[in-house]
Parts: sequence; structure tokens; C-alpha cells
Amino acid sequence: MKKKKVSLMKMVLFTVCGILVLDTFVAPAAIGVSSITIWIITAVLFFIPYGLINAELGAAYPEDGGIFAWVKRAFGDLNATLVGWFYWVNVAFWMPAVFVAFSWWFTLAYAPSLPVFWSAAIAVALCWLVVYVGIRGIHVSVLVTSIAAVLKVGVLIIFGVLGIIYGIQNGLANDFSIGSFVPSFSDTLVFAPAIVYNLLGFELISSVSSELDEPGKNIPKMTIMAGVMIAALYVFGTFGVLAATPAENVDPLDGFFYALEELTTVFGGFGPVAFKIIIALSLFTLISNMVSWTLGGVEVLAAADLEKKSPLLAHKNKKYGTSDYSYILMGVIATFLIVLNFLLSGDANNVFWTILSFSFVVFLLPYLWLFPAYVKLRLTDDTTRPYTVPGGKAGMFISAILGEIFIAASVYFLFTEGDLLYYLTLIIGTLLTTVYGLFIYFQGKKRELE
Repeated sequence: MKKKKVSLMKMVLFTVCGILVLDTFVAPAAIGVSSITIWIITAVLFFIPYGLINAELGAAYPEDGGIFAWVKRAFGDLNATLVGWFYWVNVAFWMPAVFVAFSWWFTLAYAPSLPVFWSAAIAVALCWLVVYVGIRGIHVSVLVTSIAAVLKVGVLIIFGVLGIIYGIQNGLANDFSIGSFVPSFSDTLVFAPAIVYNLLGFELISSVSSELDEPGKNIPKMTIMAGVMIAALYVFGTFGVLAATPAENVDPLDGFFYALEELTTVFGGFGPVAFKIIIALSLFTLISNMVSWTLGGVEVLAAADLEKKSPLLAHKNKKYGTSDYSYILMGVIATFLIVLNFLLSGDANNVFWTILSFSFVVFLLPYLWLFPAYVKLRLTDDTTRPYTVPGGKAGMFISAILGEIFIAASVYFLFTEGDLLYYLTLIIGTLLTTVYGLFIYFQGKKRELE
């Protein structure tokens, strides 16, 4: 029987689920209405070029591994192994932050007196739920993320619509005059890279290209459909936040929770019920977001011929054929960091968040290879391209340069604030991660010679 492929609509939903992030999109609203302008600027100068590049590469090279496969074609196995390793490490260190946020939101909304032990247990259990879903295979993951994508779209539309209603009922919480949309240079420099974090993930679907229906034709379509939807929803959702919450009161970490709480007051006595329903749906999307990213991280690493480099990470599940040990190791790392977070308190808790800042650096590093790889492949590889970035060579260079600038700036700004422990963690953590990635590569080369 012919194996069922992932359809265009499911590709769109998978990508929307991977890129739309409810828990962090609120943070830039702290600077006020000008954050909407910065969202639009970043979408035009980064998100569109980045998406078009991924559309060209995904359509031209429909092979599993996505960004790993592209970098390998352009710069060889050593660079590609580092890219795949960075991609995987980021997800392993990012997952605990998502589920600590889940536990915090759940506790605030439903169980304010819940003991810390049970908050930690919830976060740990969710990590292993994601591991289980990943091991079950791509079609289960795509089903979960498809449902979540619809919910994310719905939640952000609700934010915008409730923002309009709130403004009519109570007046807007911020000044929305034309002048308020003009961002300062410093805000643009700091928050455009922050917004970049919320816009990455177009390459996720290409990590499983062999499972896609007509990737050469459908990946470009998916990119346009998902890209327009994502950019519009982020802007509309940000409007909703600022309609109900004064910019100076926007909480960078829990702004989504408190903004939604204020927005649902438009329902009057039904507000608390509406709030808890929407929070429940939003909590599900946090789980699904990690389903999509763990799938991408594991599949990228699995494409790196791991049976020749790391027998542990290369292990395949007998029933589902997935890289089960790779998922399990992610779960172990995430569990350790979650337990660490709940054991520490006060200033010591900063250790946990510093470690996660390190994961953001590792998250961005693979993209530093993406744009040069794209340029090299366009100039040196004669593979037929069902789709190309508009504008010929000029369009190619402009898109790649803009993408590289935004990613480099994002890495730079992660190093602009923090104490000595913060800087040492980011620098030493990145160096150790790089060294171990090189170790995996050279161990693989050694096994090939044996």
C-alpha cells in the first residue's frame, strides 16, 4: 500500500504551529505601539527573505535533514554535523523553559495553592509526553501540531478581536496616534532581534521532506500561505495586547497570561470562565510547539549519518523506526533542568534562565550557515529549482545578506546584558557544545576508517 504523504494543508499547519509562539510574542509590546512597526519592519526585511530562501532550498532539495542537508551540500560534512548538533542541543535546552512556563500558567489559572513538587511533576511529565509523541513518528506529530496550529490562529485572532472590543468599551490602554508608531533607533536594534526568535522555523518541515506530498511544488506554496498568516497574526495579536495593557505594565515573561486576563474582562461575569477556557487551549499549544521542534531537531540530527558517528543517538525504535534514544536523551536533559529550576530559589533561579539564554545562542548559530549555504548552492550547484527567490542574483544576495545581518545581530544582543556568570555560561557553554559536536564528527570519521 502506498504510504500516505503529508498534504499541503498539513504542511502549512505544521509550520504555523512551529513558528507561532504564544508565550514569547508579547515581550516586544513592552516598548509600546511602536513594537507593531518593528514587527512589520522585521517581517519585511527578515521574515520574507528568510521564508523565500527556505522555499527555494526546500523545493530544490527535497531530502530529509532540511538545514543539515543544505549545509552539507554547500560546505561539507563537518559544518553540517555542527549545524545538526546545535539544532538538537537547542531544543533539548529550550524544552524545560516551555514547560516551566506551562506549570506557572497552569498554577496561576487553576491551582494557585498547588505545591511546588506537583508543578515540577507536571513539567517533567509533559517532557516525556513529547518524547513519547516523537517516538511514535511523524504522522502523530503532524496531527498534534495541526490541531494546535488551528488553536494558535484562533487564540491570536481572539486577542485582536477582544482588543477592539476592549478599546470600544474602556478606551485603548495606549496611545495609538500616528506618532506612536514611530520606533526609536535603539528600540529597533534591541527588539528586532527579539522578534527574530519568534519568526524562525520555516526549515522545520524540510527536515522530513521524504514524507511530504510533492515538496518541489508545495513547499513554496506553504511558505507563502504560512508566512502571510503568521506575520498578520503576530501584528494583530500585539495590537490586542496593547489595546488592553499599558506598555509599561507588559510583563516580558508572563505578558500573554496577564494580557489575556485583562482582555477577557469584556465578557463581564463570564470573563473568568472565558479566560480559563482560552488558557487551557493555549497550554495545549505549548505542548504542540515542542512536538514540532523536537521532531525537527531529532530528524536533522538523524540525517547526519549518526550510525557512523554516535551509536547512542543513532539508535532506532524497533516498532516505529524513529531515533528513540535521541528523543529520550532530550527528555533526560530537560528533566534535569526542570528539577534544577524548582530546587533553586531567589537569585539562584537565575542560573536556570542563564542556561536557557545559552540555548538561544545555540538556537541561532545554525542560521549563520544557512544564508551563505544558500548563496553558494545557487552559484555552484546546477540542480533544477522549481522555485527561486525573485530578483535574480540581486534578489539572492539581498535576501541572504539581510538574513545574515538579522541573525548575527540577534546573537550579539544576547551578549549585551548580564552578569559575569551569564557571560561565562554563554561563552563556555557554546564552546563546549562546539567541541562535543567536533568530537562526534571525528569519532564518526574514525569509525569509517576502522
